[in-house]
Amino acid sequence: MYKIFDVSDKVRVAPDKFGLKLQEAVKTSLEEKLEGSIDKNLGVIMSVMSVEKIGEGIIMPGDGALYYPVDFKVLTYVPEQHEMVKGEVIDVTEFGVFVRLGPVDGMIHVSQLMDDFVSYDSKNMMFTGKKTKRRVKEKSVVMARIISVSMAENQYKIGLTTRQPGLGALDWFTKEDEGKEAAPAKKDEKSAKPEKKK
Repeated sequence: MYKIFDVSDKVRVAPDKFGLKLQEAVKTSLEEKLEGSIDKNLGVIMSVMSVEKIGEGIIMPGDGALYYPVDFKVLTYVPEQHEMVKGEVIDVTEFGVFVRLGPVDGMIHVSQLMDDFVSYDSKNMMFTGKKTKRRVKEKSVVMARIISVSMAENQYKIGLTTRQPGLGALDWFTKEDEGKEAAPAKKDEKSAKPEKKK
């Protein structure tokens, strides 16, 4: 889930940015420090959206940079337990598949792929269900549910499942729908009976 947070922190502005306007120097320094990093409370920091307030800068002994207390807004991605996500399979391994979920990757363990016995085809890099013949391979687009999240400083693990109803590779459902004809509509019994003449 994407979220916007208000953050208060100190930022180091290096001497090579002293020629910039203060707002620009601070925002650039924050972007270099934070964007793409992972915070266990904030999630994956996507972007520094705006700098709201800049305090008085101080020089630390032995460091030619300026340090400013700053209030700013960040856009983050926070994976949440039970959240439904859509992504593309980017890697297939013997123990499961890795799925790209925008800014992060998640993993579907082989035991969580489908309610069927699955076989791993190392030559074609895919899994196939024995009864259903459903396949998951590289570039498959899947709907999945997050079942586990572990976030630490600059590393994360996201566990996914596609075993629940309505989840799985999108082509599973389009193929199953092909050839199915809509059930004929039942005629209204009243309208089917001829009217009695008076």
